[in-house]
Amino acid sequence: MNKVQYFLLCMLVSTFSFGQELNCEVVVNAEQTGRANVAVFRTLQNSLSEFINQTKWTGKDVQSHQQIQCSMFINITEYEGDSFSGTIQVQSSRPVYGSTMISPVFNYNDEQFQFSYTEYEPLDYNPNQFNSNLVAVISYYVMTILGLDADTFEEEGGTRFFQEANQIVNTAQQGGNAGWKSTDGNRSRYRLNADLLSNAFLAYRKTLYTYHRQGLDVMHEQPREGKQKIASALLSLHSMNNRRPNSLLVRTFFDAKADEIQQVFSGGPQVETREVVDALNRMAPTFSQKWGVLR
Repeated sequence: MNKVQYFLLCMLVSTFSFGQELNCEVVVNAEQTGRANVAVFRTLQNSLSEFINQTKWTGKDVQSHQQIQCSMFINITEYEGDSFSGTIQVQSSRPVYGSTMISPVFNYNDEQFQFSYTEYEPLDYNPNQFNSNLVAVISYYVMTILGLDADTFEEEGGTRFFQEANQIVNTAQQGGNAGWKSTDGNRSRYRLNADLLSNAFLAYRKTLYTYHRQGLDVMHEQPREGKQKIASALLSLHSMNNRRPNSLLVRTFFDAKADEIQQVFSGGPQVETREVVDALNRMAPTFSQKWGVLR
């Protein structure tokens, strides 16, 4: 390789920055414990940030603009020795093609979060082995984020990630912590994963694809057609909701999407929204104030 070729190669490498799949902001808040300044909380936050953002979850290098933007907000409510309990709020988003818009995909609050952690302990992911409930919960949500993001770009594109999350569910059950079993309620990690893999809720995953890839992503060139696809996706979700009312996935969808849906249908070219508004009020009545202004 001559000097010119070497220079061009260096320029190419510097132009395309590669890294891991996620760009995740991690916040650990311990104000409710009354000991928020204890060093272990800062160490935990830094360790989790490194674990999530430096692990190769898929084995692929991605360019920086392809990284999934996400966040995990951990609220510690009780802390004694190496035992912690609290909640974890997980959010993720994806860019909208041809625009500067960022579309929220996932917004979920897990209230069944207990774990043990010793300051500076290594965090290692092994889907076939349970060593730590902290690692299991975080890895589970990483796989869920990856799966939902993939579903927005390809029909059922996230299946392999949901299957790996299911593997985490199965191995984590031996730890005896809440959230992993079928008996842990209808907002558990078990329930979320089981529904994502169930054929009964396949329309939810197809809605993610139609809404994002055929709806939002075409609106920069075809705003009316894009809005019509989004309307179609919402009506498909409504049909599923009629068969399986008040499901966790439908509630999760609107926790992420309510503001965006209001924004999409409140401006731009008009499309018929009467049926859509009726469906929205039936699926997500808690957001009825938002649906009342749609046109």
